[in-house]
Amino acid sequence: VIIFDLPPVEYTVDIEVSLMDSSFLEPVKDYFKNLTLSVSTNISDVEMKVSNISVTTVCLPSGENNSCCSCEDGYAWPRAVCGDLITCPSASLAPHLTCGYMRDLPLNRTYCEPQTADSCGMGEPIVMEMSVRLDTNFGEELKNSSSGLYKKYKSDLETAFNASYRCLPGFVSATVTGFTPGSVFVNYEVKAGAASFKQIASANKILPQFLDPLYHLNPDTITRKITNQTNFTVIPEDIFEGDTVRLICEINSTSENVTWYHHDQIISTSLPNSTDRGTSRSILEIANITMKNFGSYSCDFTNRNHLFHTLLYHDTKTITISQLNITRKVNNISVICNSPEMQNNSPLLSCCIDKHLPSLTGDWKVNGAINITGVSSFSGNCTEYKLNIKESPCPPEKSGTVTTYTCELQTGHGARSSQNISVRYLRAANVTIFSSVKTSVSEGYEFNLTCESDISNYEDISWKIQSGKGTKTVDSDKYVINNRSTDTSLLKVDTATQAWNGTYICTVSQKYLESSANMTIEVVSLPLKQNILIDPIDAFIQCNVQQTLQCCIRASTTEDYTVKFVVQQDEFQAVKKQKGNSTCYVYNYTEAEGKTDKELTAYCKFINRIGQEVKSEHITLNVICTNISCSGSIGIGKEGDTSVKPCYDSNSPNGFTRGNITYKCSNKSWKLQSNDCLSVPINELLSDAESLVNSPDKKEELPKYLELLRNKTEEEKNTMNHSANLGAIVDIMDMISSIPVKAVEDTIHNFLSTVDFIVADSTHKAWEELNKGKAPKSSSLLNSIENFSQNLQPVNNNIPYVSVNTLQLQGIVVTEKSTDYNKTFRSTENLTVKVFIGETEVQTLTKNSAIVSVMYSNFGPILPRNNTQCVNGLLITTTVGSNKIQNFDINMTFAKKNSSLKTPQCVFWNFTLNEQGGGWDTQGCTTTGGEDDYVNCSCNHLTSFSILMSPDTTSQVNFEGYITYTGLAISILSLATCIIIESLVWKYVTNNTTSYMRHVCILNIATSLLIADIWFIVTAPINGQKQQMSTGICVVATFFIHLFYLCVFFWMLSLGLILFYRLVFILHNTSKTTQKAVAFCLGYGCPFVIAVITIAVTLPRNNYTRKGVCWLNWEESKALLAFVVPALIIVVMNLFITAVVIIKILRPTIGDRSNRQERKSLFHIGKSVAILTPLLGLTWGFGLATIIKDSHRAFHILFSLLNALQGLFILVFGTLWDKKIQEALLKRNSMSKWSSQQTKVRTL
Repeated sequence: VIIFDLPPVEYTVDIEVSLMDSSFLEPVKDYFKNLTLSVSTNISDVEMKVSNISVTTVCLPSGENNSCCSCEDGYAWPRAVCGDLITCPSASLAPHLTCGYMRDLPLNRTYCEPQTADSCGMGEPIVMEMSVRLDTNFGEELKNSSSGLYKKYKSDLETAFNASYRCLPGFVSATVTGFTPGSVFVNYEVKAGAASFKQIASANKILPQFLDPLYHLNPDTITRKITNQTNFTVIPEDIFEGDTVRLICEINSTSENVTWYHHDQIISTSLPNSTDRGTSRSILEIANITMKNFGSYSCDFTNRNHLFHTLLYHDTKTITISQLNITRKVNNISVICNSPEMQNNSPLLSCCIDKHLPSLTGDWKVNGAINITGVSSFSGNCTEYKLNIKESPCPPEKSGTVTTYTCELQTGHGARSSQNISVRYLRAANVTIFSSVKTSVSEGYEFNLTCESDISNYEDISWKIQSGKGTKTVDSDKYVINNRSTDTSLLKVDTATQAWNGTYICTVSQKYLESSANMTIEVVSLPLKQNILIDPIDAFIQCNVQQTLQCCIRASTTEDYTVKFVVQQDEFQAVKKQKGNSTCYVYNYTEAEGKTDKELTAYCKFINRIGQEVKSEHITLNVICTNISCSGSIGIGKEGDTSVKPCYDSNSPNGFTRGNITYKCSNKSWKLQSNDCLSVPINELLSDAESLVNSPDKKEELPKYLELLRNKTEEEKNTMNHSANLGAIVDIMDMISSIPVKAVEDTIHNFLSTVDFIVADSTHKAWEELNKGKAPKSSSLLNSIENFSQNLQPVNNNIPYVSVNTLQLQGIVVTEKSTDYNKTFRSTENLTVKVFIGETEVQTLTKNSAIVSVMYSNFGPILPRNNTQCVNGLLITTTVGSNKIQNFDINMTFAKKNSSLKTPQCVFWNFTLNEQGGGWDTQGCTTTGGEDDYVNCSCNHLTSFSILMSPDTTSQVNFEGYITYTGLAISILSLATCIIIESLVWKYVTNNTTSYMRHVCILNIATSLLIADIWFIVTAPINGQKQQMSTGICVVATFFIHLFYLCVFFWMLSLGLILFYRLVFILHNTSKTTQKAVAFCLGYGCPFVIAVITIAVTLPRNNYTRKGVCWLNWEESKALLAFVVPALIIVVMNLFITAVVIIKILRPTIGDRSNRQERKSLFHIGKSVAILTPLLGLTWGFGLATIIKDSHRAFHILFSLLNALQGLFILVFGTLWDKKIQEALLKRNSMSKWSSQQTKVRTL
């Protein structure tokens, strides 16, 4: 027998003990606790040792088939039954007791076990997000965690939650996390082990038992949010604006309802949103998504399987939305269609996005007048388009046309975007140049270059000259004429100089493309006419005696010229000689023909290597054979002859200067009469100015020249009292003033300083010499300054203020915000002038144009003036850019220089007066009053203005006024006497037709003259005092004076025609009525027609009357001719009639049937016509003389005397000289008829 000594086996035995009375439960538990172990016993011959007895599970009856069981300390329910543990309701009411769970009977050996890591509730606790609603009003204090209400709610609710959920497996805590409105929603977290739905529902069910009913907790609203059991996907992953987006939510269980949220807002299922829902799956589709749809999206599945517990499956996704931005690898480009290089290497257009999308697609569209297509391709995230450049679709007239290429990309989910790439198709212009000369032209000659393009829609055509290493731009404003209709550009050069020598480049500019052609023009040397010195200029030669003729030019000229002298169309070859700085060509001429004095004309001509020539000024040769008084190096001449020689100067680079020296033969010797030679610096300045104005880039060179001009003029200011030098500077200013220049302070200062030097007081005597003749140089200088200021080009919208000694310049640039133009100038003598132009006038000007004013304080004395008026203030010039202004209101206030001068006149310098020599004019300017020391002027145009005033003549004896008033009084009395006498003797002196018509004419002559004299005497005081009169009154007075003075002459003509008719047409009888009708039509009708036509033509132009005088205008409209011409014609006609009548009376013809009485009447008419006509004609002849400028005062006195005594002449020679009237008066003056006659006279 083998006996194995095996170790004892240890068994754990579960023993279920049932007690009939629960009161024995605690004593039994205490018994087992106090039992002393170990205890041995023998059962069936097997020794068994009990080492430990523990109470693990205690169950109390709780129904017919179940019990409420709990685990003792140190024991726990196994994990297998964890999910089935339902809290016992009775035990849960006692928070201090161990949690009991409902177990079905029998227990089937599922008892509590020693607690281990795998026991029920021993794993890592989870946090359950819970919420419940309190059906009570939400207080704002519940938002503040530090408020008392918040703390009370939190404390009470956490106590209830901990009591209700403490029996959940692995329970740790229940914490309130916050309150939200909507009644009061309590958000809390329960931290416990994994609990089943039933367990949580059971705990929720008993929750109200632990909370005060005043909280109105609604257990049906207890919800648990589950956030980790939802599958949330978004299609597509990369979302672009315009895509259709699908959001898909799935759970593993079924649900009763699904709700979608965008941020915290419930999503509507109306368009563009749509949903597709199942019990465990929901899809939200957003069509044509936009940027406002970005952000977080939530889906909530609701599962309510128990009355006291709702499950909420929640998940959130945040989506970002991008714009489908397309970037162009090639921006807008220009393509030259007819470029072989461009055709071989056609450009590639490309559009890309910044992400790689597998579903990305794209296409290209072409839109434009030039339809050049290409081939598209796709590479990664880019679409490309290779252009197929050809010349045929790109005709010249469409050059510059833009074709738009549109690339459109699609994501495949609905989003699409496009980008335009502009391609400007250019056709390189075919540029050709034609010349009016072949390849060379001589200095001084004109030539043209024409540039032609086959492109019509170019932007500009410009010219440049390349000479040596330098290139200069041709001034297009001066020399270039572009013609859009013919697509040509004409470069017109009037005077070629060496500055024009070089290669001409004509550039046709399109946008981003320039095409050019070139041509080389050689300017061959040839002296300019003004640079050829002739010697002599005007001389005397002797028959058969040689006279040396020479023409000289600058010695530095390298060209070899052929020079010939031409004398009276005969050509002679000249000999070249070097003379200092000059090269001279000489010929000794001998005049052998004739024995009488005569004048010859000669000149020299220079011919260069291309056969072009220039002729010098003419040489005058006076041939004299006898009476020679003077001789010597000057030449020969008679007494009183003058010889003119050129100006040789060894200091000059030319060896001579411009001008001449005049000698006079006096007392058998030549004496210097005048020297008009220019100084060397001034001569050089003049030559440089001539070169400048003919240069291609004179705009750029002008500032440098002005600086040189100022410096040289200042150095030579001591020679400015020499009229030749002064005149040369004026000519220079005239030449350069037309060149536009930038308004830079230094440039303006140099110009004004030069003017200041030449108008200094020391030059006034020289100005007197220069102002002689028809074209005063001072007028030219003033015009030059106007042109300079008008051609100023603003810099940075500014005209700088510049002041020199006697001149100041100010101005503005007109903008949309410009207001009044208001400038004040003050001279060094403290004289002022103010210029004002209203905002309304300023705003009518072109924007960015300049208003410039120049003030002169020393210019008035050098301008020509009359003997009675002088400039008594500053001179001001105002110009407006390059605008041609017709009507432009300007107001000026001048301070008087000499307050003692009276009768101010606002005047402007009219460059067109005095045969273009210029003069002061008042047209368009009015004096509008002012203070004692100031004169206000208002003008309706722009130019140079000032005031003219005269010495006070109030103390002088005005003989003309006395003669006028005295004579007119005598005339009116005489005419009234004449009318009275005619009425007294009418019946006695009108006994035949001839006598009747004579007295009708005399009576109407007297009446017309009486009315005219009355109007004249009314206006005479007004005229004499220079008062401001009503324009209407003056016009009416002028009209009637004109009308009735004409009536006087036409009645005189009627009187003469009656005489002529009665003596010449002796066999023809016309009735008295007919003769009377004709006489009245002629005497009043013709004057009325002439007067009406005159006023109708001139009044609308405001030049019917003279300024300040109520009489017909002469200066502007020549309205005075409407009186002078008819009057002179009538005087001539009446003188002719008188001559015929005298011959007729002295040599009566056969058949003359006039009776003796009629012959006496005719004789009286003849006497009246013969005497009155010359008197009237002589009167108005003197009147015509008075309108001549600076006419002698004697003419004014004679006119006033004869005009005032016309009435006396008519009384004496028309009435009292008639013997019949004398006889009639004697008869009526008899004593027997005195009483009745006295009554008749009073009646008349």
